[in-house]
Amino acid sequence: MSNGTKMTPLGKTVIFLFLAACFYGAYHFFFQGTSTAPGTLEATGGGATGTQVEIGIAYGTEKRQWLEWAADEFAKTRDGKSIKVKLLPMGSLEGANAIAGGDQRVHVWSPASSLYKEIFIQNWQIAYGMQDQPIAKEEILALTPMVLVMWKERYEAFQQKYPELTFRTIADALAEKNGWEGIANKPEWGLFKFGHTDPTESNSGLLTLLLMAYDHAKKCRDLQVADTINLEFQNWLQRLEQAVSGLSNSTGNLMREMILKGPSAYDALFVYENVAIDYLKSAQGRWGTLQVVYPVQNMWNDNPYYILNTPWSDKAHQNAAETFLAFLLSEPVQKRSLVHGFRPGDPQIPVKTPDSPFNQYAQYGLKVDIPQTCASPSPEVINNLLSSWQRARTH
Repeated sequence: MSNGTKMTPLGKTVIFLFLAACFYGAYHFFFQGTSTAPGTLEATGGGATGTQVEIGIAYGTEKRQWLEWAADEFAKTRDGKSIKVKLLPMGSLEGANAIAGGDQRVHVWSPASSLYKEIFIQNWQIAYGMQDQPIAKEEILALTPMVLVMWKERYEAFQQKYPELTFRTIADALAEKNGWEGIANKPEWGLFKFGHTDPTESNSGLLTLLLMAYDHAKKCRDLQVADTINLEFQNWLQRLEQAVSGLSNSTGNLMREMILKGPSAYDALFVYENVAIDYLKSAQGRWGTLQVVYPVQNMWNDNPYYILNTPWSDKAHQNAAETFLAFLLSEPVQKRSLVHGFRPGDPQIPVKTPDSPFNQYAQYGLKVDIPQTCASPSPEVINNLLSSWQRARTH
């Protein structure tokens, strides 16, 4: 110092500790400030950091193989490091009922089609006493129509008596007291066995009822409540439905059971086209060839992706769900949907390619062009159809 005063040992120690703390703070800020703490991952939405966000997706099992592959691929990406996708396989209506019942695991609902959307919204608003929309955003992932699938040997025998495979001829075959003996002189095949999913849980089961009603009314538009409560239709539906086998909550599970157990379990099913495509090769290696038949009245399943706006699905969940949606709509993932029999939701991706299943499996009856698709009716028509089915099953 200028006056010759010397610093004490204690003062020197205090200054040293102060300078050391400054150097340590600067080092930590510049070199370690951007690292994450153990057990956390860097968030990708907006550049903030935080814990990993988990989103639950309630989806129809017709998309199982595609979505499981997509979720695994997404986990390898930068976004996938901060977003965990939990797939929750549920029937389409089962998923809607779970959300309305407050299942907090679900942040995205991805049913097979938008057919039940308006009823879901109504049920949500009634259950929670609010007018808010429970859907924050929606997009179409992929398209697929409905098909009748039958073992080819039995389809050819069926044609001996019934030239066409329709709901009307299926009803007649189910009513045959002697089963296959009366149909094609094949008593060893037993009764004729037809299955579809439970319409109170599965979209494909609901579509089955709807297309039966359209078929019976001989139209493809403007289905009315009067058509569904018509006594002739009610009696016909009751006779048919009381002979139906299966009633699984999932189209994928129903088709899997047909392939595992063979013709002893089912002669024919009504399923999504993509589900039939996914199992064509498996069937060939186990029980023989399948035949795909398109019903005269058909409908598109648009496989929507609904990002939920519910009390347990906050902005972090919605942003994460939108990030995964963008991945599903990317060109490589959309092309992969075609491998699993879907028609991609991206109209820029062609369906008729040399390696497309529609070319590879054309001999099974697959077609790209669908001649006639029907319109979705009002929620009142759908609710009356479900009531009619429940009465038909219990009488």
